[in-house]
Amino acid sequence: MRLPFQSKPEPEPLRQPLPTVVPRIASLDVAAQYCATPMGGDFYDFLEVGPGLLLVLLIDIAGERNQALSVAAAVQEAIHRRGPELFASDVLNEPDAVTSLTLEINQTILSAAGGVRCASAFFGCYNEELGIISYVNPGHVPALVRDPTGITLLETSGLPLGLFSHATHDAMVCALQPGAVLALATRGLLGAKVRGEEYGLERLKTSLAAAPGRGAYDICKKMLADAVEFVEQGKKPGFLRRRYLGNRMGGSDLPGINDMAAVALVHKSAKPAQATAD
Repeated sequence: MRLPFQSKPEPEPLRQPLPTVVPRIASLDVAAQYCATPMGGDFYDFLEVGPGLLLVLLIDIAGERNQALSVAAAVQEAIHRRGPELFASDVLNEPDAVTSLTLEINQTILSAAGGVRCASAFFGCYNEELGIISYVNPGHVPALVRDPTGITLLETSGLPLGLFSHATHDAMVCALQPGAVLALATRGLLGAKVRGEEYGLERLKTSLAAAPGRGAYDICKKMLADAVEFVEQGKKPGFLRRRYLGNRMGGSDLPGINDMAAVALVHKSAKPAQATAD
């Protein structure tokens, strides 16, 4: 408890995350798109931490957008600082490293927010050589994997981050066969509403199943476009689409639409084999 004569500490200045660099991985096509509104802090990031190892983060931080993005900046800094260290071991166990880094992300959120700040997330490490992703899903909406067998859900694996300082999340592993798509969306996309009805997971699954081609960018674009189209029902045709749909959508007066983001990873093929001498 702070006594009356004790001065309050100076508040931490609000920060913004550094621009995200979409990686170039031989066997992987990666893309992301988002719609920004004044509330909420959807943030995605990618980081190569070794040959053929890619960290992927999609996080939805509760609260006013500027404050949420200040927390996201701290999370990004922690991942970029600690990620290469944790994944540099010669005896690397990727699920264990993902679990350890998730714990640090959780503690970073609590510290940067100055207390409890609910943050659902999908965080994982893609291994190009094996075609697998080791991941955690703390409180996030299910991730979707589309392959020739259909669509599989990667369900929530624990409570959201930013609630308990020592909460742990055991990483799981998913194999991505060539041609498979890993699609991520934030809660704002599923929660887009029209006349009180939410867009929902089933419509997102239908959107992913119908996404044309195999390009990650087109898949992200369709996931967001279909959510906007759903909300646009009953309004002047094309109004929201013309005004808000693009690489970065935004605006404070989007009825039925909150901060939302989509990320897609497409496993194009196995890592090219190294040439060997005769």
